[in-house]
Amino acid sequence: MSSRKTVGLVLGSGSSRGWAHIGVIEALEEENIPIDYIAGCSVGSYIGAIYASGNLNSLKDFVLKMDGKKVFSYFDVVFPRSGFLNGTKKVTELFSMHTDVKDFSQLNIPLMMVATDLANGDKVVLSSGDLLIALRATMSMPGLFAPASVKGRWLVDGGLVDPVPVGIVRVMGPDVVIAVDLNNGLVSRKDMKKNQKKPPGTDKKNIAPHGYQNELLKKLADYYENAGLNLKNKINELLRKESSVPDIMETITASIGIMQERITRINLAVEPPDILIQPRLGELKMMDFDHVEEAIEEGYSGVKQQMEDIKALL
Repeated sequence: MSSRKTVGLVLGSGSSRGWAHIGVIEALEEENIPIDYIAGCSVGSYIGAIYASGNLNSLKDFVLKMDGKKVFSYFDVVFPRSGFLNGTKKVTELFSMHTDVKDFSQLNIPLMMVATDLANGDKVVLSSGDLLIALRATMSMPGLFAPASVKGRWLVDGGLVDPVPVGIVRVMGPDVVIAVDLNNGLVSRKDMKKNQKKPPGTDKKNIAPHGYQNELLKKLADYYENAGLNLKNKINELLRKESSVPDIMETITASIGIMQERITRINLAVEPPDILIQPRLGELKMMDFDHVEEAIEEGYSGVKQQMEDIKALL
């Protein structure tokens, strides 16, 4: 019988900052640190599900080649009733392009996701059944994405109540909890990066040119080119926005980011992890989906800097 300690990994919310989770996982794997349980919120749930299905490399290869301005081509514009975007069909596409897994029971690693009940503000834990429905719920950022209907409840992004769900992974029973907080204000130390080892496969030559910066995860299709106008331009045209005023996407995501940072501080004080990884992502906005290499590298470096402490606990 193995006497090694088990590890629970918490992957927090943070929209485009979530690419840092890829670097975190790679650094842990490189040091042969096991991951026995995963709890995720929003983009953390998405990356956790991809990893638990055994297909993180597929996601990484894709996002390194992705042009950030085409992210929204995966979502259907719906005019403001409950949100600008309806993500059901496209979240399925974004996930299924990397794996055939459809149910929690098919994952290689136990995974729990956090969503928020829109009616009463309760934290809802999703850990069984249809994986795609759960992803749709945990990733429904209010104002941008229409709420998801799950078992008679309207659910939205879990980051409203628990952006870094340490308590959820504790319930799963790991000996050591490593949590990743993407909502801190630390700014990347670019001078230090030059002397640090980079995660494999993140050379500049693999990165698409800097593109339009907007919300939620990947791919890009001919749909976007054929549409003629990106989502931001459509919305700005409709609202006749003045150029000096922050647009509606920036306003919504910045507001949610501020809220999540405050909530995270309180929650982590009440339920601290054994190891807290805070990648230096302060310069990245929540919509900077084309800053893939930078985010992955910061996640990787964040783990490496605490590796001695992690190994001491194990």
